[in-house]
Amino acid sequence: MSNNRKIRASAIALAVMGTLFVGQAAASGFQLREQSVKNLGKSSAGSMVGKDAAVVSLNPAAMVNLDKNTIQADLTVIDLSAKFTGGGAILGNPLKPLSGGNGGDPGDPTLVPNMAAVFPMHGALEGLTLGASLGAPFGLATEYDNGWVGRYRALKSDVKTMDLTLSAALKLGDGVSIGAGFIWERAQATLTKAIDFGTAICASGNPANCFNPSYPFQPQSLDGAFEVKGADNSIGFVVGAQIAPSDKLAIGVSYRSEIKHELKGDLDFSGVPALLGADPRFVDGPGGARLVTPSVATVSVKYALADNFRVLADFQRTGWSSLQDVTIRRSNGTVVGSEPFEWSDTNFLSLGAEYDLSPAFTLRAGVGKDKTPTNDKHRTPRLPDNDRTLYSIGASWNVSENLSLDAAYQYIGIKSPMVNLPVDAAAGNTSTLVGKYTGHADLVGVSMQYRF
Repeated sequence: MSNNRKIRASAIALAVMGTLFVGQAAASGFQLREQSVKNLGKSSAGSMVGKDAAVVSLNPAAMVNLDKNTIQADLTVIDLSAKFTGGGAILGNPLKPLSGGNGGDPGDPTLVPNMAAVFPMHGALEGLTLGASLGAPFGLATEYDNGWVGRYRALKSDVKTMDLTLSAALKLGDGVSIGAGFIWERAQATLTKAIDFGTAICASGNPANCFNPSYPFQPQSLDGAFEVKGADNSIGFVVGAQIAPSDKLAIGVSYRSEIKHELKGDLDFSGVPALLGADPRFVDGPGGARLVTPSVATVSVKYALADNFRVLADFQRTGWSSLQDVTIRRSNGTVVGSEPFEWSDTNFLSLGAEYDLSPAFTLRAGVGKDKTPTNDKHRTPRLPDNDRTLYSIGASWNVSENLSLDAAYQYIGIKSPMVNLPVDAAAGNTSTLVGKYTGHADLVGVSMQYRF
């Protein structure tokens, strides 16, 4: 593959790779579980059997738990605190170390909104419940300081997904229900990074020129930049069932499908030196790549030890193995490169409890373990994810028969991930990057539910 194709392919690939950075995502990979503040307060334990309008997108079968028209709005602020320690070298030569700082804290507080509505039918349609929701199941927003040591790998990543879910549930008998939903998903990605034009020039002929102080073009002396944007709309589905054989026990299962996106992107270079002004490698143009949001299978259990005390559990399997690589194509369909990911399916387990202080107030808490889909071989600054431990507390206030308010806090501890990236000419990376991340995330959420 020619150099111009390699660099162009790498740039387009980053539009997709930006979606895979841990960033403000509050679950492993780039998954978000903030559809419900009530669930946030118990680390998502019992999420598929809740009396909560968020089940529209989580487990449609559980909509039968709501016997009144219900409108719900949830707002969660996710604040990631992260720090990188490490460095790198031009063409792997320790005599040419990368300049720059640690990038600062790439995560700013980010608001994640979700809304849902549930409508039980009556009369001839008794037993049927309809629902709709708007939410963000995947996303991130991160930005490193300009000039940081890893600027040639990542600067800014901004990814948004929005789901419109339309669901229906049918009560089959006492304690048994099924449900299904249609998902329309909008995905948008914006990414920037720096380009080391100095190394691109000095290494284009004889790489030894990059280490010759008399050569007129030196590494890191002619930094430029690019911005990549991509967007796509696609569809998927969610199905579920709920079994409640008694007033004490409820079991819910749900499956959300993969959703495949063909992101169409525009690549914009800036700061291109005059010497490379006519070089086709650095000409703005279109490109594309496939992004697959993973399937998610969940089992939830709720058991009442007493009339005012319940224990809950969730087990979730996320199909991250759908992200083995990203194949980059030109607008005419020509394959110009591929970026490896080799992610693995992950398991999430949480345990929680709820205690009713009175008919008006409920307290809840939970803990969870979330495995990472990433691996040491392919982990990069755009996805320095690792295993997570979740600790949550929350409360509900039933203000009246019609209105209830919820609040929750969650702390996520993230096991320090390592990055150890070699020079990769095929992906347009002309320097190494080695280091470690440390960090955690704080989540605060509030919610309102109105019944009529």
